[in-house]
Amino acid sequence: MGSPCEFQLYTSDKNLAEQACKKAHNEVMRLEKKYSRYREDSVTTAINNAAGSRKGVKVDSETALLLDYANTVYKQSDGLFDITSGVLRRAWDFRSNQLPSQQKIESSLELVGWEQVEWQRPYIILKKEGMELDFGGYVKEYAVDAAATSLRESGINAGMVDLGGDLKALGPHADGSPWHIGIRHPRDPENAIAKTTLSQGAVASSGDYERFMTVDGKRYPHILNPKTGWPIESFSGVTVIASECLIAGSCSTVAMLKGESEGKKWLDSLQLPYVCIDQDMNINGTTNLVN
Repeated sequence: MGSPCEFQLYTSDKNLAEQACKKAHNEVMRLEKKYSRYREDSVTTAINNAAGSRKGVKVDSETALLLDYANTVYKQSDGLFDITSGVLRRAWDFRSNQLPSQQKIESSLELVGWEQVEWQRPYIILKKEGMELDFGGYVKEYAVDAAATSLRESGINAGMVDLGGDLKALGPHADGSPWHIGIRHPRDPENAIAKTTLSQGAVASSGDYERFMTVDGKRYPHILNPKTGWPIESFSGVTVIASECLIAGSCSTVAMLKGESEGKKWLDSLQLPYVCIDQDMNINGTTNLVN
């Protein structure tokens, strides 16, 4: 998953805990193997390698569900959540501290656009050679939900799944008290800027702090607008609470992509608890914060 991950479980049966963890871990690794664009044997690579061939790639039901979800969020976000936009990384190297040329960005943009994908279950076609799908923007959150389901199926009813800060609570602590969730400070990553509580459900965050570069005093985060090809100018961070981590993650990402004004309207329309942090580190939201 490219980040620190852990399960925290409550059970008096050590063997049950070990077997449950092993099963859930295997489920996460299954998804890593299946959807990683870095693996030659992944579903993602098979789809991308067929780009431009006009030959449809047949996908399994799980992949079809993920593609249906991407299609839905693409429409609901007015095209901002676009899993074809990963090719923009060809233009942007955030380790270089150098801005790409507009020509390079526009060249990459020619390969971006979910509307250039033919998706009709169970076949998918990427119309242009060089196009790519990237499930990385939401499969980690999907893996959180999958791991939580696996743990519950094993008989674990209290605990927490944490994959790189994307979380799902199976239930409260053994004494019934809620989990205290720290919301990362965008400019002080080792500390929390706020805290909230969670007994059940999922939390996911999106922000400008994971990868970025500063050029001539301006900060350029790694979240790219698929319509312009340029980094967003938005919140410093957004955290959303939902029943499923997949929903929380995509909603926080869309809010970041929309920018502060439209993003706030989007968050309010969802009627989900959220916290947003602006560039001045002001906190706004609808979830209860605790000390």
